[in-house]
Amino acid sequence: MTATALLVAGCGGKKQDHSAGSSAPPGLEKLTQATTYTTVKGLPKDPDPAATTDGTVVHPLKPRPISATVGGAPLAVLPSRELGGPTWVPVMESKPGWVRVLLPSRPNGATGWIPTDAGSMQTAHSPYVLRVKTSTRKLSLSKSGHALGTWTVAVGAPKTPTPVGRTFLLASMAPAKPTFSPLILPVGAHSDTLDSYGGGPGTVAFHGWPSKSVFGQAVTHGCVRVPADALKRLSKIPLGTPVFITN
Repeated sequence: MTATALLVAGCGGKKQDHSAGSSAPPGLEKLTQATTYTTVKGLPKDPDPAATTDGTVVHPLKPRPISATVGGAPLAVLPSRELGGPTWVPVMESKPGWVRVLLPSRPNGATGWIPTDAGSMQTAHSPYVLRVKTSTRKLSLSKSGHALGTWTVAVGAPKTPTPVGRTFLLASMAPAKPTFSPLILPVGAHSDTLDSYGGGPGTVAFHGWPSKSVFGQAVTHGCVRVPADALKRLSKIPLGTPVFITN
């Protein structure tokens, strides 16, 4: 997939347009669009960052209002596109006519309820789960509970640690002129210590690295650098797939 290059924590690229690519519904134009570039306010944090989901992911076919509670006043808008591709987010909880989803904005772990009106949402299922354990510098991938692989990776340095918690694969981006990785896979989390990096919003991502010597080290600005075979595996995983980062 070819997409706009993004400047993320520990990653580089040419800064380009980062608009959501879809306008807010009438009456909601003044609300913040929940993207990796924004901070949402008044929405609840993830109540259980270690909890697994059933793999349900949703894609808003049009921008959807986000509320703090079921039926509550809209506080933000979830756009239908993000970083040049479709927005897919994991479902944490469902109630009649509503789903609670993880959001790609700051603060990390922000969640919100969006209505599921007929024709407004595409629903799918991801059988995959990604886990990163920063203390052992290990990345593991499973499908339907079965292990597919484990890799030694590089994680955030002590002063710029990879943020822990539950997040998700946000986008898949192939820089037109890659310098350190042919593919960048941003997640819906940001550095806890960097408000921005290289002109970007400090978004954390999985990506490759030309030197194998970094693997097993805590040396990045928050991103997770992965070996080439791991990156190839991750490139085939659906957007919205849950990612769990622990110490």
